[in-house]
Amino acid sequence: MKEALARLRRFRDDRDWKQFHNPKDLSLALSIEASELLELFLWKSPEQANVEKVKEELADVVAYALLLADSYDLNLEQIVLDKITKNEQKYPVSKAKGTAKKYTEL
Repeated sequence: MKEALARLRRFRDDRDWKQFHNPKDLSLALSIEASELLELFLWKSPEQANVEKVKEELADVVAYALLLADSYDLNLEQIVLDKITKNEQKYPVSKAKGTAKKYTEL
């Protein structure tokens, strides 16, 4: 992800867009791109979604997530790993295996 982040920064800075990339607007953009991803599945089975378009929208979501993490000087990989550790505690295999229940209902 280091190369992707470096290219995103260069892309942004070459266009002088950093002035628009504050955490609030990056969060909004991330949400909008996530909605565009969802739209690809609207009224369809998962198999009917266009995988090429899913790739494009997913790339936009990840790009904004990278830029948002970068704006707070966060290591995206590390915060995901930290969250997995928390989720492993919230959803122990002995209670969560094979169920979609929320951790408060286990």
